[in-house]
Amino acid sequence: MKNDRGTINLDQYSKTAREHAKAYKDFLKRAPRTGTLAQLPALHEEAFSRIDCLSCANCCRNYSPRFKMPDIKRIAKRLRMKESAFIAAYLRMDEDGDYVVTSAPCPFLGADNYCSIYEDRPRDCVRYPYTDEDVLLRQPNLTLKNAESCPAVFHVMERLLQSK
Repeated sequence: MKNDRGTINLDQYSKTAREHAKAYKDFLKRAPRTGTLAQLPALHEEAFSRIDCLSCANCCRNYSPRFKMPDIKRIAKRLRMKESAFIAAYLRMDEDGDYVVTSAPCPFLGADNYCSIYEDRPRDCVRYPYTDEDVLLRQPNLTLKNAESCPAVFHVMERLLQSK
């Protein structure tokens, strides 16, 4: 759902994404890989020219990135903590054997939606929402979930549907 300025209506997109989930799933199943991947960089740029992540922060409110050891080392150093103390204070091991934050929203998300460790954030955060990567096609269930929570993924999926 776009408002009159062409930006995503943050109150409506999630509902529309749920309504369009079957169309997204069908598209992702049948999408021509090369052609779709070629479109992603421009659609990614277009989405982020219209969406201000700081007005949303759903990713930080609802999900945890994976914290790999390089992330843990870097962030612990930034916070002047031992790695073991950082893990004990902020992380838990999930069912896949990955470290994730113990609570939602992310403990590094401020009231102003800014990340207090932005420069050193985990690689998953840097890459999210994967709208310029083949993850969009390779992991359709993740893409469907992200379309409901991230207006950028919603925008990219809507534009991909329009282009078919």
